[in-house]
Amino acid sequence: MRNVNLKTPVDPKDAYVLVVEDNVSNFVLIARLLAFMGVQKCEWKTTGWGVVDFANTMSRVDLILMDLRLPHEDGYEALKQIRTDPHLQNTLVVVVTAHGSSAEMQKAREAGFDGFLSKPLDADRFPEQIKQILNGEPVWDLGI
Repeated sequence: MRNVNLKTPVDPKDAYVLVVEDNVSNFVLIARLLAFMGVQKCEWKTTGWGVVDFANTMSRVDLILMDLRLPHEDGYEALKQIRTDPHLQNTLVVVVTAHGSSAEMQKAREAGFDGFLSKPLDADRFPEQIKQILNGEPVWDLGI
């Protein structure tokens, strides 16, 4: 498991977030929650395929919120590519999935994700969870 506590905390209003999510409704919810907490720079990618190329077009990426079940390449494949890219390898990558289970969370930990959030997201808790993550504090939440 990676030690993300070495990262410099990022204020949400200064954060650059990439959401990798194939469901429009889920992206809209996440984008609205991020905007509500002050995140002004939020990009969207609908598949894990080409995520590194897309992320490298952004001026910087502080956090990637990654669905696991994506067309073409899933979240695990996308994470492998992110971790091998010199510009992105230390970027925080957090799972956001409807397939929340203890086994899936353990698999995500072992794969090298930096956190885990289960859908449906809790709109009351999500902003605080994102603040924790941007402060380098891991959040592993099954939402139970």
